[in-house]
Amino acid sequence: MITALSIKNYALIERLSIDFSKGFSIITGETGAGKSIILGALGLVLGKRADLTSLKNKEEKCIIEAQFDISKYNLKAFFEANDLDYEEETIIRREILPSGKSRAFVNDSPVNLQELQDLGLFLIDIHSQQQTRELTDENVQFDIIDAIAANQDVILEYQALLKSYKSDKTKLNSLLKKLSESNKEKEYHAFLLNELQTAQLKSGEQEELESVFEKLNNVESIREAIDKSLAIANEEQFGILNNLKETKNAIQKIAAFAPEYQELLERINSLAIEFDDIAAEINRCSERIVFDPEQLEQTNQKLQLIYNLQKKHQVATVEELIEIQSQLESEVLELGNMDEAIALLNQTIAEKVDELDALATTIHNNRIEAVPVLSEKMIAILATLGMPNTRFNIDVQQTESYFANGKDELQFLFSANKGTDFGLLKKVASGGEMSRIMLAVKAILAQYSKLPTLIFDEIDTGVSGEIAIKMGEIMKGMSQTMQIFAITHLPQIAAKGDAHFKVSKSTVDEDTQSELRLLTEEERVVEIAQMLSGTIVSDSALNHAKALLN
Repeated sequence: MITALSIKNYALIERLSIDFSKGFSIITGETGAGKSIILGALGLVLGKRADLTSLKNKEEKCIIEAQFDISKYNLKAFFEANDLDYEEETIIRREILPSGKSRAFVNDSPVNLQELQDLGLFLIDIHSQQQTRELTDENVQFDIIDAIAANQDVILEYQALLKSYKSDKTKLNSLLKKLSESNKEKEYHAFLLNELQTAQLKSGEQEELESVFEKLNNVESIREAIDKSLAIANEEQFGILNNLKETKNAIQKIAAFAPEYQELLERINSLAIEFDDIAAEINRCSERIVFDPEQLEQTNQKLQLIYNLQKKHQVATVEELIEIQSQLESEVLELGNMDEAIALLNQTIAEKVDELDALATTIHNNRIEAVPVLSEKMIAILATLGMPNTRFNIDVQQTESYFANGKDELQFLFSANKGTDFGLLKKVASGGEMSRIMLAVKAILAQYSKLPTLIFDEIDTGVSGEIAIKMGEIMKGMSQTMQIFAITHLPQIAAKGDAHFKVSKSTVDEDTQSELRLLTEEERVVEIAQMLSGTIVSDSALNHAKALLN
């Protein structure tokens, strides 16, 4: 329930702070006094969008703060899910800055408008005569029946299963589409894979083959260069090895005369050893040179195969070809597994369909049992509200389609008078009738579910006298288990309240301001008397007001 409301710099309100109590509260005031401003401020607290026109003083920010007692609302899970601090006395604050930006806080934690709107659904339910048209919405009608049928838990189970079922259907359709597309390319991919597998590619193979090819393809040039090198190294009279030997012998004769000669000898000795090894290696290379036309042809063919595959797949290395081969193998394997996955999904979906059908049947049967209960209660309440000939024909039919709340379609048919045919509620019920039907619905729902604070905004328009008294009694009865507000012009309803607030408008120094204040018992008598007789209050009006209050 809302326990306090504070408004600063909003519309015609400069500053307002008011406390509320549980039970049945009345709000009255002249047309244009500012009742809609109070509702507008509450709307901002509940997450409605705001703009700069909300500011009374465009240079200052607007602050609206509402305090709620939520100790009996079971909202801890909501607060945890939205990472908010849970307080039994929760404060919601909305700020509108002169720049036009808006901020919202729940227990001083910043929240976005969607979170505020979600929380607001649990806190306040505002109904005006215009909003009674919601009753013509099929989803709202189902909500009413399901509350009486106690379908909430089974519908939650159904919705969770339906979400899983739809997810599986999406996966299945995706697999089937992929399979269809893959089958078109299956043969070509298999051909490509076979081509790569036949090539038996290895990492680094291309460089090795290219090296072998160069050797085999240039064997004559290599042989000529090696033979020439061996001749230069080993020629008996002028060869490098012989010259190095003679140089070594010459320096060796003087090595003992000075350290630098000894160092030269060591270097020549090292050079001789190294070149001797080089000459031996050249000789081994010479021995290994064999012209093998068959190997050359095989090497050339393998290289041409690699080059052709690289060109086909638009890559430059064997490693990239091996990666493509791996991808093709995965795709072929996936195609093989896809049929199995599709079969498994079909089985899972069939099982979920059976479960959904069972839950939908439970929901349907519960609704069928709830319909006569709802009709009887509605007819009984509406009879007291001046609609004694009301009849309802609520038809619930199960279909083959899966909707968000079951498989049912609903027709909510209504007749207000004897001898008239049933018609759809939205087509045949007048505004006044819809207001009374809405009140009856809320009164019934209060018996079956935990409703938030209810604000009835002039839903009594078009009724008077004894009917107004009955409407007031119904609201009073509802207030025994919940907080009820009624914005009304009818003294019969105003007299039923536990607390009476008046909205008034005044002009101070050419500045118009609205205020809301709690009336004393004496002020309340005068207010109801004025509602009965107008601005000039007669003794009979005062007596009538006292009689209504008593």
